[in-house]
Amino acid sequence: MGYLSKASKTLRQSNYLALLCNFNFNFNPLTNRITRERFPVRHELFCSQSRQYSTTTREKSTIDLSQYPPELVRNFSIIAHVDHGKSTLADRLLELTGTIKKGHGQPQYLDKLQVERERGITVKAQTATMFYKHSVNGDDFSDGKESPSFLLNLIDTPGHVDFSYEVSRSLAACQGVLLVVDAAQGVQAQTVANFYLAFESNLTIVPVINKIDQPTADPDRVKAQLKSMFDLDPNDALLTSAKTGEGLEQILPAVIERIPAPPGRRESPLRMLLLDSYYDEYKGVICHVAVVDGVLSKGDKISSAGTGQSYEALDVGIMHPELTPTGILLTGQVGYVVSGMRTTKEARVGDTIYHTRTSVEPLPGFKPAKHMVFSGLYPADGSDFEALNHAIERLTCNDASVSITKETSTALGLGFRCGFLGLLHMDVFHQRLEQEYGAHVISTVPTVPYTFEFSDGSKLEVQNPATLPSNPKQKVTACWEPTVIATIIIPSEYVGPVITLVSERRGQQLEYSFIDSQRVFMKYRLPLREIVVDFYNELKSITSGYASFDYEDSDYQQADLVKLDILLNGQPVDAMATIVHNTKAYRVGRELTEKLKTVIDRQMFEITIQAAIGSKIIARETISAMRKNVLAKCYGGDVTRKRKLLEKQKEGKKRMKRVGSVDIPQEAFHQLLKVS
Repeated sequence: MGYLSKASKTLRQSNYLALLCNFNFNFNPLTNRITRERFPVRHELFCSQSRQYSTTTREKSTIDLSQYPPELVRNFSIIAHVDHGKSTLADRLLELTGTIKKGHGQPQYLDKLQVERERGITVKAQTATMFYKHSVNGDDFSDGKESPSFLLNLIDTPGHVDFSYEVSRSLAACQGVLLVVDAAQGVQAQTVANFYLAFESNLTIVPVINKIDQPTADPDRVKAQLKSMFDLDPNDALLTSAKTGEGLEQILPAVIERIPAPPGRRESPLRMLLLDSYYDEYKGVICHVAVVDGVLSKGDKISSAGTGQSYEALDVGIMHPELTPTGILLTGQVGYVVSGMRTTKEARVGDTIYHTRTSVEPLPGFKPAKHMVFSGLYPADGSDFEALNHAIERLTCNDASVSITKETSTALGLGFRCGFLGLLHMDVFHQRLEQEYGAHVISTVPTVPYTFEFSDGSKLEVQNPATLPSNPKQKVTACWEPTVIATIIIPSEYVGPVITLVSERRGQQLEYSFIDSQRVFMKYRLPLREIVVDFYNELKSITSGYASFDYEDSDYQQADLVKLDILLNGQPVDAMATIVHNTKAYRVGRELTEKLKTVIDRQMFEITIQAAIGSKIIARETISAMRKNVLAKCYGGDVTRKRKLLEKQKEGKKRMKRVGSVDIPQEAFHQLLKVS
């Protein structure tokens, strides 16, 4: 019974303490000391709770979004060519406004993915809210009033070709952009593409010349380029160095004074644009939204215009730069909403979200992502299909721009056909699958979508070459392939080799002009098939890394295309089939068979590797069988004895060839990638 009496004493003590706390007694130092000795644990507990309470109340008191009407809000984005210093500039602006502490956290704070940190590139657009005090147009605040605080939403965007889709999503929430240009490299291909994206969206453009601390920096030359290419006033350009911090103090005042406030109306019914969504293990789907009209409060019932489903706003707040709950979002502000969505498929990017039981006109959404490259993904071990399926589902929760369909291959079993925005996007997707989910995959040669027309008038769109019949019943009368308009900017001494490279890739020149005395601007129409694998690497190597390259989708054009099959021991391997231009088919077939001969292991039986167009074999290689020396024990004796042993071995090899299967290693697919 001793332990019961102890328990009752403890209960009594805690009850006394609760009573004391409820009556708010003023403890004198003596009683306080006695209480602390008798109830050490409870005292600490109360301290920690009160401390926690005070910090949360302090946080709540610091961020009151109702103080920021639309005229005190600025939404802007940073756009630039890859590696011109966007993420570093974003870091400095976050430090300048006190959003993150200087020297704390990681460099490129907004690049959160492991793949972004390893490659030094931005893949996902990220948002951060900052607060900055500034007096507009020289307002006089000498009468004791302090200058107003502005709410600035900064959206850091990717600079790589494949992720221009992310850039266009970010620009939809902005009223202006900082166009960052490297003071040493000057205007590059992606700078041109991003400028026109912002220009077509009618955004205010603030040119920023970065990296002026570099020894090779030449800001005057860059100003001249901005004037000649974009007709931007050289006097408007801000000179800065994100690395040293020089000239940073003029950027935010320029943002506040030059970029207009968001145009929405607070009295109107709620309309929000869904910018991005990702999946969180604990909260479910977190949606990034821009409030165009009206006000969103925690607990509101909201509906999606795209899916028609209704939700409750369980949590509302801003990215400061981590998720910070505020309970409310007002007109013109950018923040996040947790609404209990199960999957990101329900959160369609570009969708309009509004209050349930109100009727609003949906906002113009973004263009849906256009998949330019298709590739098959198969588990390295056939029994891992379910694990791969689970990993892909989880990853597509965070990357809605990938299309996934299930498919089967006779050589590789069950797998998926995935559509990507470009080759880097595909590479990043594979890397994230392996790093974040530990999946081991075999990927087939990337292909682009083709259209084939047959003699009976029917058309077939082909994303996977294996689906095109090798010997169709109807004759193919026409083929179309997708093309791109490519922009190439290079130093003038490399013009010759680049023109040779592009003409080999069936390019057609559209424009050729000099930006200044040293650099040339070229525009080409190229088949997407020709640039999808290694064009960029080739271009970089022949120009010593000085070329910059960007492309945008164009129309389909007619071409003379054929399906090239790879046969192993007379059996077609559907995962290795490719569609090539007729003029290149023989060369590609020969190179493929030679490469495969070096990669596929020797077996106990002979392996024939053939490349075929329809039923016509255009190239062949043979991997000879591994042979045991059956004549080793025959020393002398009649020749018929030896012949009999050899014939017996030959029969065995034939039988093996009939039933044996050839294992295709992942390296074989990598070699195909290099040749195709």
